[in-house]
Amino acid sequence: MAGDDKKQPIVIKKVVKGGGGHHGGSWKVAYADFVTAMMAFFLLLWLLGITDEVQREGISDWFKNPTGINGPGGASTSMIKLGGSKDIPKGKGVKSEQHKPEVKSDKESRVKTSDIDKIIEVEKDKKRLDQLLEKLKAAIESSDQLKNFKDQLLLEITPDGLRVQIVDRANRPMFDSGSNELKPYTKVILQKLAKIIAKEVPNRISISGHTDATPFPKGYIEYEDRYGNDYRKPYSNWELSADRANAARRELIKGGMPEKQLGRVVGLGSSVLFDKDNPYNPVNRRISIIIMNKDTEEAIEKSEGRIEAPGKTKADTNSSAGTAKRGGSKSH
Repeated sequence: MAGDDKKQPIVIKKVVKGGGGHHGGSWKVAYADFVTAMMAFFLLLWLLGITDEVQREGISDWFKNPTGINGPGGASTSMIKLGGSKDIPKGKGVKSEQHKPEVKSDKESRVKTSDIDKIIEVEKDKKRLDQLLEKLKAAIESSDQLKNFKDQLLLEITPDGLRVQIVDRANRPMFDSGSNELKPYTKVILQKLAKIIAKEVPNRISISGHTDATPFPKGYIEYEDRYGNDYRKPYSNWELSADRANAARRELIKGGMPEKQLGRVVGLGSSVLFDKDNPYNPVNRRISIIIMNKDTEEAIEKSEGRIEAPGKTKADTNSSAGTAKRGGSKSH
């Protein structure tokens, strides 16, 4: 019996757990693949929404040419420029925007050329006015007639151009009090200036007359018509300054300045004082002549109408028939 027990075979049973039905794990793998695919799909939709047409073409070409040379931005067909997808030809042999030469229209080219020409002209104009300033200073020093009045001639470069101011002195006025009749020495000054300006520059001229703050006496002038009748006409520092500016204009033309070179003649009364602290200072009574630069000329043309050379001499402003009898005045 003992021998029979030793020969009895030993049977080992292995239990294999099967995974069929809903208790299996294979569905998890399928679900993970599905979630990944959906994430990729929505990521693609998001990319399409934030990219422009050129970028989408680049992405599309990258997938069409995945074996291209890799550059900083992705696949590239260029052996030299490793510029990524933008180096790849787009569509039917059309090159990307990176390779298209910049083509400017004729209008853009003309505008750019015009701007350059204007800059050059402005520089030339500035140089002319600087040279004129030096020549006027030299002429004042060398001329016996002008040298005596150099304390009444004020020259400076301003944003509007070269300004020459002829100012009154207490003992040497340009005009008689309350009158638009130039003193003989004032005529000499204006004629000398006219010859130099007309010779050196073609720029337009602006002339303005100024008075001090002393009101014109009575506020009117008396004049006599051709029949001997006496009349009164309202008159103030505005009319007086305009008359004096026109008197200077006539003297400049007499000195040789072409009338077409005159651009503007105005009377400003006492609105622009030279000595603001003392409105009654004689220095406020002055004639201001500005040799205008190109920018000022263009500004006047745009704001007040184009400056044209007059065909005929216009009648002097504020003039009247007959002989004027102005009221006396101590200072203007």
